[in-house]
Amino acid sequence: MQLSSRATSLTPSLSLSIDSKAKAMKSEGIDVCTFAAGEPDFDTPEHIKAAAIAALESGFTKYTPSSGIPELRQAISEKLHRDNGINYKPNQIVVSTGAKHSCYNAILATCQPGDEVIIPSPYWLSYPEMVRLAGAEPVFVQTKEENAWKLTREEFENAMTPRTKMIIINSPNNPTGAVYTRGELEALGAVAAEEEILILADEIYEKLVYDENVHVSMASLGQEYYDLTITVNGFSKAYAMTGWRLGYLAAPEPVAKAIDSIQSHVTSNPCSFAQKGGLAALQGDQQTVIDMRDEFDMRRQYMVERFSKIQNVSIVRPGGAFYVLANISKLGLTSQNFADRLLSKANVTVVPGIAFGDDRTIRFSYATSLDVIKKGMDRFEDFCRTL
Repeated sequence: MQLSSRATSLTPSLSLSIDSKAKAMKSEGIDVCTFAAGEPDFDTPEHIKAAAIAALESGFTKYTPSSGIPELRQAISEKLHRDNGINYKPNQIVVSTGAKHSCYNAILATCQPGDEVIIPSPYWLSYPEMVRLAGAEPVFVQTKEENAWKLTREEFENAMTPRTKMIIINSPNNPTGAVYTRGELEALGAVAAEEEILILADEIYEKLVYDENVHVSMASLGQEYYDLTITVNGFSKAYAMTGWRLGYLAAPEPVAKAIDSIQSHVTSNPCSFAQKGGLAALQGDQQTVIDMRDEFDMRRQYMVERFSKIQNVSIVRPGGAFYVLANISKLGLTSQNFADRLLSKANVTVVPGIAFGDDRTIRFSYATSLDVIKKGMDRFEDFCRTL
């Protein structure tokens, strides 16, 4: 059977495959410390699960409007105004099957063959494949560790061509944990506004920020930015709802309308009862979000302190999300070789940086218990001493 080039040219998700391998080893009784998972290790809060159960029991199991139920879109509109200082009407909001789906919808609706999309590297590994699926071309810009892995205005300007259609800004960032300041976003937004380049602002980790960092939404910085920005967010990270597959985007009306049309043919609508859970998440008590963030912060600080004592490995203190990106280039191995040997010799899983466009690095997730982190960091430190 002849498969499409679209399918055969894709690179499988390395982070998901590594996580699956770790789970398989654990099922065989092997003591594995995994730092690969990109999902909270907490359960979904009870009031969110109760809302979905109530929806199921009441028979709320049919098709919904393709962009989501009106009350959820209204709640998202209110959330964006309250938390982010952005005014989007409900008809500018499209609820999808996860923030990943929202990102893909945004790219598919706005990019086509001949277009280029600028992606700062290290990047979340699905961005390039989404761009390629839309027929456009990803353009990677290597950021610098000394700049905290954040794209600068000059780097953006140097990467632009007449074919540049979009830039993707992910803050807080996966895999680096970088959080862009208001000034840094304004500088990038000014370049985009001058050239009328669309901005895909992936803000899925917005609730997970630490120290003195503050999350700033690109679309909140002024009308010229708002008109070019597609804001993506969701429920998976803040509310531990990864398996619920529920995310959303907010965009200028013509873009939202186009995405609604695409989604109506692809998924019909997001899951009906999951939407009721999402509504409860936004309208319910937010203390669980704060508690989870505080637990992540404690783990983050422990890992930063441990990394500071390991020779030939450097990190930039992450300001958000739940990842630490470690530069292991001084140890003389590629990221894939390092990760393979770390797993086989120390039973520790990490994601090689090659998946994120930087072969000098490996990604650690601290979305796992402190006990696992302590044991895993002991094993990692011992392993590094052998190199």
